[in-house]
Amino acid sequence: MKDDSTEISARRRYFRYAVFSLTALLVMSLGMAIVPRQPPAPAETPFSERARAAALADALALRAAGQELAGAAAGDGGPGTDTALDRTVTLLTIQARALVLPGDTPTASAGTGPGHRTAQASSAGVPASPGNSATPGPASLSELATDLAASGATRLTDALEADGGMARLLAGAGAAQLLAAGEIAALAGVPAAELPGWQEPAGPSAQPSPARGCTSAGPSGGADGERVDPGTGAGLGAALTATLDAEHQAVYGYQAALTRLDPTAATQASSLLAEHLDLADEAETYAALQCTAIPPTPPGYVLDPAFLGAPAAGLARLESATLTAFGDVVALSAAPARGWAVSALVAAARRTANWGVDPGPVPGLTLDESQLPALPDRPENAALTASPAAT
Repeated sequence: MKDDSTEISARRRYFRYAVFSLTALLVMSLGMAIVPRQPPAPAETPFSERARAAALADALALRAAGQELAGAAAGDGGPGTDTALDRTVTLLTIQARALVLPGDTPTASAGTGPGHRTAQASSAGVPASPGNSATPGPASLSELATDLAASGATRLTDALEADGGMARLLAGAGAAQLLAAGEIAALAGVPAAELPGWQEPAGPSAQPSPARGCTSAGPSGGADGERVDPGTGAGLGAALTATLDAEHQAVYGYQAALTRLDPTAATQASSLLAEHLDLADEAETYAALQCTAIPPTPPGYVLDPAFLGAPAAGLARLESATLTAFGDVVALSAAPARGWAVSALVAAARRTANWGVDPGPVPGLTLDESQLPALPDRPENAALTASPAAT
């Protein structure tokens, strides 16, 4: 009898264990069904896309500010002011069309107006793009100049980190906005030194030798990963070689033009010649870093009679030819060559404008305006955005 009662007690314990286990499993199942699974965190938007969206928002807001000023000062600001504002609005319109993607909708922020700034700054120490103000209304010329310069500086900073093609677009847009800022500032009586500027990143600390660390495969055998321009099939080494040749042509042209220019223009040309000599040396330095074979410098270049008859216009054409070369290097390079190329692109755009030729809405990039998309409708009171470099 004792054995039977012991066996029954054991069976009862097993039964209780089974009931408890099933109950616990049922409770856990119900709990998992009641508590919804947390959705996965959305993937972070790539930096290049954030930089593009910020550049688009800034271009649209600055364009709206320019339109307001042009409408408010129509006929009252003088022909120079009207022309400069029209040119700036056209510039920003083309840039925005180059930056827009299908489905883009500019964001709106209540209680703000174009042409007003915030105190935000990018992580690189460059003044952030214009932002919000509690008081909406049209900007003044000085405000527009400052906002253009701040936006241009931010675009150049973002170009250092963006992907190749977007880096070229941002660098060109930033360079053009800095030039427009200088023109508007001159009309407003604002000294150029008071505008936000852009600081070129530091270059290599030592002058490399073409043979240092080079193999037949490239720098330390690393050329297999070299970025290649899908449009031309050219790599960074070829782009730097083309840039070096463009600089040699510019040097030759300036040397030939010096004796044919009036004294004032000759003094300016002499200073710019020194810049091109430095740029040629720097292009050779960066080509050496890529283990690129440097071709011999030609003894001279053919100058057509039009150049000799109008040397200032000829120098403008030479300067304009360097823009594409620097744009290629921006798209194909990484630090430190990209920082050098972005700075050189800005300087080349300034030199081109100094000789009386418009470097275009995006210097360094040839745009077919007929192929650019139309701009989306812009909500009222849309505010400018901060650069992704500030986050």
